[in-house]
Amino acid sequence: MKNIWKKAKYLRERIRLDRKTFLLYTVLRILVILTAVRCFLTQNYEGFALCLLSLILFLLPSFFEEKLKLEIPPLFEGIIYLFIYAAEILGEVNHYYTAIPGWDTMLHTLNGFLCAAIGFSLVDIMNWKSRRLNLSPLYLALVAFCFSMTIGVIWEFVEFTLDQLFFLDMQKDFIVKTIGSVTLDPTHSQIPVRISHITKTIIDTADGKTYTINGGYLDIGIIDTMKDLIVNFIGAVAFSVIGYFSVKYRDRSSSVKNIANDLMLRTLSDEELLKQREEIDKRLAESKEERTNLKNSLKTRL
Repeated sequence: MKNIWKKAKYLRERIRLDRKTFLLYTVLRILVILTAVRCFLTQNYEGFALCLLSLILFLLPSFFEEKLKLEIPPLFEGIIYLFIYAAEILGEVNHYYTAIPGWDTMLHTLNGFLCAAIGFSLVDIMNWKSRRLNLSPLYLALVAFCFSMTIGVIWEFVEFTLDQLFFLDMQKDFIVKTIGSVTLDPTHSQIPVRISHITKTIIDTADGKTYTINGGYLDIGIIDTMKDLIVNFIGAVAFSVIGYFSVKYRDRSSSVKNIANDLMLRTLSDEELLKQREEIDKRLAESKEERTNLKNSLKTRL
């Protein structure tokens, strides 16, 4: 436990290397802690667990920077923090997914954009450093797009699996007024039977319970899944286009290139990594000395 706490302190000091990013991290962290306290006092233990998970997720960018010897641009890192807060705290704990129309759509679009940026960066790093690879900008853009869509599809697999096993309704249901189904064809000729202007659906269960769905027929997830994949597609295409032009005109100055640079990962040299670690160790030592002096001062007063 002591080693985990020590590692967490190290990762926080790594975030502190960029002042603006650390300020955003600190504000969001305080908000998450306050939300966790509220959840605990109201006995919302599921929300409390999500708050703890969010605090852990906040440290992941710094963890991957250290392990993979990468530098995540401050803008990109800040977007990741906001994404985590919006998805876990606002979306799940504060119920924004159902309270605010389009909240889930916005996050899935952003997810497609960010995953494309990650995929593009990783392949571009290999392409830039390798003597054997010489991938074209179009190929890099295609790989980034496929990487983002793969992540999106895998997440839909996760949602579907959890819904089937635990009935969590992560694939949010929609009420529709018109359906077409070959199941309703009495001739079994695979002719879709269309039912329009549905105003009410009544569900009777074997134990005698009756549920009434006013307004139409209850779709059980397919619309949400397809909507999520479509907006993921839009986000992936958006960054793939940005990445394509940033690499194609790498030697030229352009606004597109500047945007891409703020969102693309880069590798750290051994010298840069050593310098960062020395700075972090120095700050940790100073912090430890300050705490020791404070304890000694309190003991003297007592």
